[in-house]
Amino acid sequence: MSIRLKINGEDRVYHGDPRDSLLTVLRRDLRLTGAKDVCGEGFCGACMVIENGTAVPACLRPVGLLEDAEITTIEGLSPLSEPSPLQAAFARHDVVQCGMCFPGMVMTLTSLLAENPSPDRTEVKAALVGNLCRCTGYERIVDAVMSLQEQEHAQ
Repeated sequence: MSIRLKINGEDRVYHGDPRDSLLTVLRRDLRLTGAKDVCGEGFCGACMVIENGTAVPACLRPVGLLEDAEITTIEGLSPLSEPSPLQAAFARHDVVQCGMCFPGMVMTLTSLLAENPSPDRTEVKAALVGNLCRCTGYERIVDAVMSLQEQEHAQ
């Protein structure tokens, strides 16, 4: 079976089992390893990608249901040499420790900020309900997001 997808702005065709998860296709076939394979049950958020504008766990998305979907992975947000504003804010606030949750957090929050460029702290925390982090606690993550608004107002 052939399934057409747009991944990080590139047209792709997947020839394989339609039951394969998007996460499997991204990591195994396309070598896009930013989305992490952690729980396999959609519980941890480490595999979040943006599908047609909404953050979703790639481990729960059978690729056969994604014909013509637009998928953005963390690799598609910005070039490696230029982190996205959110990634830069994470670095400034020392958010990243082990790094397993980082891609999923960034994708979830990128989706939130596309929908709502000025979320309050409660909205940021609500968006992160599906993302687990064992290292940092969440306050620094929320602080990083809020700093983007402070930067915008200062300009």
